Amino acid sequence: MASASFRIAVLPGDGIGKEITDPSVQLVREAAHQFGTTLDFETLEAGAELYEKTGVAFPEENFQRAATSDAIYLCAMGLPNVRYPDGTEVGPQHDLRKRLSLYAGVRPCKTMPGIPLPLADPRTRKLDFVIVRESTEGLFAFPRGHEADDEEYAHNLLRISRTTCDKLFDFCFRLARRRREQSVGQNLVTHIDKANVLSSQHKARQWFYEVAAKHPDVKAAHQYVDFAAFDMVRRPWVFDVMPTENQYGDILSDLAAALMGGLGMAPSAELGDDNAVFQPCHGTAPDIAGEGKANPTAMILSGAMMLDYLGDKRSVPAACRAAAKLTSAVESAYARGEIMPYELGGSSPTKAIIDAIGKELTR
Repeated sequence: MASASFRIAVLPGDGIGKEITDPSVQLVREAAHQFGTTLDFETLEAGAELYEKTGVAFPEENFQRAATSDAIYLCAMGLPNVRYPDGTEVGPQHDLRKRLSLYAGVRPCKTMPGIPLPLADPRTRKLDFVIVRESTEGLFAFPRGHEADDEEYAHNLLRISRTTCDKLFDFCFRLARRRREQSVGQNLVTHIDKANVLSSQHKARQWFYEVAAKHPDVKAAHQYVDFAAFDMVRRPWVFDVMPTENQYGDILSDLAAALMGGLGMAPSAELGDDNAVFQPCHGTAPDIAGEGKANPTAMILSGAMMLDYLGDKRSVPAACRAAAKLTSAVESAYARGEIMPYELGGSSPTKAIIDAIGKELTR
């Protein structure tokens, strides 16, 4: 088996991030090792706790080391009582997103066996779709005010570009095609917008169908964001790949996490042309930090996404197989019914979940 080696920057962050990162790293390392792939992890400091101690949330040297790695494996950052002078949260992950142009925020919704889910329809037990949030533009492009602000009015400018939209849509069609090749999904990309009200969204839909014409083997559709939210509760199995504007994706991905059981089950990736960040969708949960109750599932699944990305981007099939093995180990651990995170009404501590997945990984 041909070997491959990758350098991974690890940012544990704050709160429960410091508890679940290292055991998750060990599982990802083991999965890679089983398929002849070496991961060299380097831990870097960043986050609200560092800012509180030093006045710097993300040292430039650490940013540069992360930016030159093959991938960035990040847990949760930010604390509710630690803020910048303008009142905004301390979140170095946002610096990575903007400075590295990580335009594709990939938010899978894949349900695990053996856990309680909010919807009764049995078809929701096997959900598998992906929200792709444009993560650099949209309503979050200018989050800190506008020159037109005054004592009466406050503004945030929604801005999108054809260049970024074209790259995002092309990524989505390639993703749908790859999912079809893996016997997953419906070979469908559904653009989520508000084109009936916002001219920027009407333009985005036009650009979407122009890109769709370059991928005639993949089906293309569109849906208004409010109706998409409606359908995600009514019949979420109709979706496959869903590209959308930044804020819409932020909201819908939390709805998708709820369909999976909670944020602790929801992995994610932030992808650009040359860099990639992999992190769970949940926050730092300072209320349970240090108690051993944190759910590491999303962090582990984010690691599996990282392996799959490295394998696909660098043409290392062994890394893709390692990703599949790790994902399967998570699914099998839950299917056995022996673990249940606290957030889902169970009493399985972090270590028990890690051990159960590790046991399946080495089975």
